[in-house]
Amino acid sequence: MSEEFLYDRQEINFLEELWGEGFLSPGGLDEVARVVKGIDLKGNHILDIGCGSGAIAVLLAKEFGAGKVTGIDVEAPVCSAARKRVKQAGLDESVEILEVTPGPMPFENGTFDVVFSKDSIIHIPDKEAMAAEAFRVLKPGGQFAASDWLTNHDGKMSPEMAHYVKMEALEFQMASPSKYRTAMETAGFEGVELVNRNPWYAQVSAAELEELTGPNRAEWEARHGVEFIEQQIEIWIAMQPVLKTGEHCPHHIRGRKPD
Repeated sequence: MSEEFLYDRQEINFLEELWGEGFLSPGGLDEVARVVKGIDLKGNHILDIGCGSGAIAVLLAKEFGAGKVTGIDVEAPVCSAARKRVKQAGLDESVEILEVTPGPMPFENGTFDVVFSKDSIIHIPDKEAMAAEAFRVLKPGGQFAASDWLTNHDGKMSPEMAHYVKMEALEFQMASPSKYRTAMETAGFEGVELVNRNPWYAQVSAAELEELTGPNRAEWEARHGVEFIEQQIEIWIAMQPVLKTGEHCPHHIRGRKPD
């Protein structure tokens, strides 16, 4: 019996075509730059939580000058894709990709200068444990900089939101900005900041839906399969109302470990 993954090769291929080679979340280089704006990465050791298929780990080293990048993920297909991308970029010496198991991270206290994540913490149910682990592995004065997909309230989801999450079938564990703030501050972070990116992604997502359903639909179907694209269109349709109401609200999340 073959092992099932949330992100198999077909899903990876589709998302990379939609969002850019090596990206399993939207926004590409520009959004990564916004997440780390004002943080000096040059020569520093960066932890990339949920590195996916590796484009961001490569970018952090190649475009942002990180001295070393350690990318971690829990799924073998994306780690394999990431390692291949790192090798192709000639960055084996400065970028490592580790397949890890959920739970405490396999690093000593105070290992990293920056903990980064791009839309991956959504898969981690315990935000408090995540924040505590990020705090633990940071050096004093280190920075946490992430983006993630949030919901604008805790408690029961609206029927529309529950439908969207069910359609995604990616085991989303969404939480509110207030829950993230509490988790970060309880862990010990100072200067915690959350920035709502809903207005940006509401526009981007609508354009993505138009691309998938417009004149190019047949080409998407030819490359990825009629049934698969139909399923993706249903997901993107389900996403629109919860983005419009703001219940689905991607955020940037920042915090600093005191010296």
